[in-house]
Amino acid sequence: MLGRVDAGIEHTRSSNMDVMEKAELIGAELTEREQQVLEAVVRTYVETAEPTGSRTVSQSFDFGISPATVRKTMGDLEDKGYLFHPHTSAGRVPTDLAYRFFVDRLMAPQRLTGAERTNLQRQLDSIGTSVVERLVMKATRALSFVSNELGVAIAPRLEDAVLEKVELIQVSSSRVLFVATIRGGVVHTVYVDLPIEVPQETLVTVTVAMNERLAGLTLQEIRRTLPERMRDSHSGELGATEFMNIFVQSGAKLFDLQELDRTSILLAHTSVLASQPEFEARDQLTSLIELTERRDLLAETMGKREHRGRVMITIGGENDRNELADFTLVTSEYRSGSLKGVIGVIGPTRMPYEKVVTIVDYTSTLVTQMLQS
Repeated sequence: MLGRVDAGIEHTRSSNMDVMEKAELIGAELTEREQQVLEAVVRTYVETAEPTGSRTVSQSFDFGISPATVRKTMGDLEDKGYLFHPHTSAGRVPTDLAYRFFVDRLMAPQRLTGAERTNLQRQLDSIGTSVVERLVMKATRALSFVSNELGVAIAPRLEDAVLEKVELIQVSSSRVLFVATIRGGVVHTVYVDLPIEVPQETLVTVTVAMNERLAGLTLQEIRRTLPERMRDSHSGELGATEFMNIFVQSGAKLFDLQELDRTSILLAHTSVLASQPEFEARDQLTSLIELTERRDLLAETMGKREHRGRVMITIGGENDRNELADFTLVTSEYRSGSLKGVIGVIGPTRMPYEKVVTIVDYTSTLVTQMLQS
């Protein structure tokens, strides 16, 4: 074999039963020669984006076998679902199954060069702040630039986020700005209209009470137990009871940040993919543009990925949405205190996996380090 894969890679199965069934025994039926030829075809196609013929494989890789034997082996691989003819050309192209075998069995993630590490670090340092969304957006663009794939990310998932503090800022005699700071750098603000005038002293008292009883709890805990936790929390100031009741009754809205989870998809510039051979045809480019406009689909897909501390790769038909059937997603998790988000790339299934996996992994580590510093 030309290389072996690092153990820290995860993937998911497609709902497509044919892919699932093959994936269960992926590579088990391949001989050593078939594995060598398959690896050669994958590497050649990733580099050239052209269907690979047996003569090219024979000339580029020294297997000690004749071109005729290579041609027969490629035919066997096609019969087993690892290669296919895109048209009448003598060359063959890897299938999703071939890429999966390569990622699981053959890939050896490459080290980043010093220049690549420095480039990523410099672009993230230029943000000048640890505000989560700005930093992650900057990282997404840097990731896209270095990997030559489409950078994509979601801001931290906030359902289990921990409340750091609450501030109540009086905007007018009948309006208050509610500011919730979430541990890890996210700030959530909501304007609250009041049916009564509330003195500044009462505002301060209620703010202190809310911080004493709610700080350190998850947003989920707060929404579930807010009435009980804030019962008898005021000390008799004018309007304090009415004012506190307003916040208790509005608790579900004030502490519900799930809507942010669904809309916080971050994308780099699509042009980086538009220059790749797969998107030269108008219909393929249209498909790519339509995909980037489906922010709801991308947010849902990214939000469901379970990384368990590893880089996750889903290839073509392994993705559970038809709109992603021609794409590969490579993602990793980043963390900010109790919060966690996802960052990675989308690209064609013809992808330099060994390099891209390393870049995604390193970028997520950089983002985590910067958010926690």
